[in-house]
Amino acid sequence: MKSKDLQNIALSKCQSGDTSTKNFRDLNGGIGLRTIKRWCQMIRQTDSITLSSPPGCPRSARTKENIQKDYVPIKKVVEPSLSDDQKMKRKKFANWIRTNFRIEETMRILFSDEKFFDIDGVYNSQNDRVWAVDRADADADKNGGIKQKRKFPQKVMVWLGACSKGVTPLVILDEGTVDHVLYIEKVLPVALKYGNQVFCSDWVFQQDGAKPHSHHLTQQWCRDNFPSFIDEDHCLPNSPDLNPLDYSIWDELANSINWSKVQSKTTLIQQIKSSFKNIRESVVFESCASFTNRLYRLCQIDGNYLR
Repeated sequence: MKSKDLQNIALSKCQSGDTSTKNFRDLNGGIGLRTIKRWCQMIRQTDSITLSSPPGCPRSARTKENIQKDYVPIKKVVEPSLSDDQKMKRKKFANWIRTNFRIEETMRILFSDEKFFDIDGVYNSQNDRVWAVDRADADADKNGGIKQKRKFPQKVMVWLGACSKGVTPLVILDEGTVDHVLYIEKVLPVALKYGNQVFCSDWVFQQDGAKPHSHHLTQQWCRDNFPSFIDEDHCLPNSPDLNPLDYSIWDELANSINWSKVQSKTTLIQQIKSSFKNIRESVVFESCASFTNRLYRLCQIDGNYLR
């Protein structure tokens, strides 16, 4: 029964002298008692039920006006919130790279990043679908129609480096909090060894502005050991759109994992290590090669986030 029909019934019964409680019982709970009381008060004051707006959340997509304009509903995109200062720093960084690095030199940047993976895996609400007669069909649930999420899933942090030549060995950081000591001991030597192997002594190390990275001892280690590196003064704020790992390679790794085999932290680590070998070289190369183009686009949009 539509809301307007329920209003008409409530109006008739209230005008006949029925109380709000009797109205509620006669409607079998189709409308909440508090709502019926509010309607009865309106009827006593104005002899009608006048709602200022339809009940529930306002419709934002499939409204009559949008349908008449031939609009189609488009899902909202989540992206980092950038302050004006951050946008200015992003644009300044882009100009600094474009001024001081030739294109072939940007192909010798070793990008790096950390990411958490948890045992619940990845889920895309738009693309992860199952085929069934309808939502109530039992086969829908049997065929994976429900994605269950734990409240506190076990997780592990992974570090990875990537450049035009490929990806570094994977570093699993499952020993608790990652501070500058652990970062210097476990991660930086891996990056140094790989960079020297593929580029000899002519390459640049990149890392974001996380605390273990910006610590003065980490910065000193980088100055003493890397041929060149992007220091903390040039680290970008809130900019996953300018790191090939964030805008491409992590997704490549996550999508290659067989999540049905992940049942614990141990099996999660096993799957990450085995799936890491399936990262396509073409994806890595194209992601790194697009870096300079993304810098150009960033300058064109005044430092806003790249989609």
